[in-house]
Amino acid sequence: MAHPVRLRILQAVGGRDLTTAQLRELLTDVPQATLYRHIAVLVDAGVLAVVSERRVRGTVERTYALGERMAHVEQAELATLSDEQLRASFLAFVGELLRTFESALDIGEASRSHLGFGTGALYVDEEDLMRIQQGLNELIAPYLDAKAGKQRVMLSTVLFPSE
Repeated sequence: MAHPVRLRILQAVGGRDLTTAQLRELLTDVPQATLYRHIAVLVDAGVLAVVSERRVRGTVERTYALGERMAHVEQAELATLSDEQLRASFLAFVGELLRTFESALDIGEASRSHLGFGTGALYVDEEDLMRIQQGLNELIAPYLDAKAGKQRVMLSTVLFPSE
């Protein structure tokens, strides 16, 4: 999952259902064959799921949504990446975060009531982090499914060790 193209696919899908054509429109710099190959890897890993299929001009168009796994890089996988791979993965994450922010600004003044960002220090050990993650998962669980009258927002988290 830590491959930059795979991260961008996951961030593009977010909580939405997208077809391969829609993903191609969002990731115009990724060659079509490369995009399809990475989508297949994500489906095989259970990260993306095919939620529907329909025939379009003799071919099958699939619609994808996030699968069973969360759309983030697990700690065990992070430990296997080189510094260069980590930088590339994080750059893809930040790039997608910036793209999402720019899209929110394009929506206009109405989106500002759902916009927020900030940085703060926490003093934790690994057990504390596990409790925070579990509590966060429980807190956001009721808000993960689309509901009429609700504004879709993106929640991104980043943890950095700090001096």
